[in-house]
Amino acid sequence: MVLTNQELHRFHRDGYIVVRQLCKRADMEVLQPKLDCLHEQMATNQPDNVNCSWEDPEKKNRIRQLMNSENVVDELDQILHSDAMLDIVEQLIGSNIVKFHSKLMMKAAEDGSFTPWHQDWGYWQYKHREPKQVNCMLAIDPATKENGCIRFVRGSHKQGPIDHKDFQTHSFTIGLEGGLDAYEADIVELAPGDAVFFGPLIIHGSAPNTSKQHRRCNTFAFDVINNHVDDHQFEVLRQAAVHA
Repeated sequence: MVLTNQELHRFHRDGYIVVRQLCKRADMEVLQPKLDCLHEQMATNQPDNVNCSWEDPEKKNRIRQLMNSENVVDELDQILHSDAMLDIVEQLIGSNIVKFHSKLMMKAAEDGSFTPWHQDWGYWQYKHREPKQVNCMLAIDPATKENGCIRFVRGSHKQGPIDHKDFQTHSFTIGLEGGLDAYEADIVELAPGDAVFFGPLIIHGSAPNTSKQHRRCNTFAFDVINNHVDDHQFEVLRQAAVHA
């Protein structure tokens, strides 16, 4: 699975591109029930190699984000390393690919909170040299307007980095000012198995989930080799010399 030249042009023009059925819908239906127990599992026995943020840190009954999700869900680790994923990432950032992180975003029915408008680079700029990363958001459940699907401000990446404000929320510590109507944005609805690839400079956010349908998705973030400012070593997924 690779992007056409037309799709590559749209990615660079708009800042994102939707890929339908990056993963089989049937595989997502197998994965869905495996995630149902994660709230309770992480509340009582969280492994050292993952990090949870909660909708309510005192109750710990609904996960907001589960960082390093590939360490607790084998299927997500397999997708992270799959050719279907890496072939597209290679087209977008080149062959020298390293894993940055894998993050499960639970956005539970009736509890999932508003995601402030932001650029990923607002978070990543302090430990990376350049905004060369690419993110892939994979829909595990249907992502709809009603349950808080992602929204992109088309072409906003061309503005370059924007100063972010400090936010007092449990999961998002910085963001851009304004509620859901602060920007005219594309509402990107996804079926299970669909994915959207986007760069670190596009402005995006999402509405709260007030519906009765979960909106679980996993974001897989990738970087290029030697773009991290310290000595932290990321797993090399592909390298030009060995992939040629």
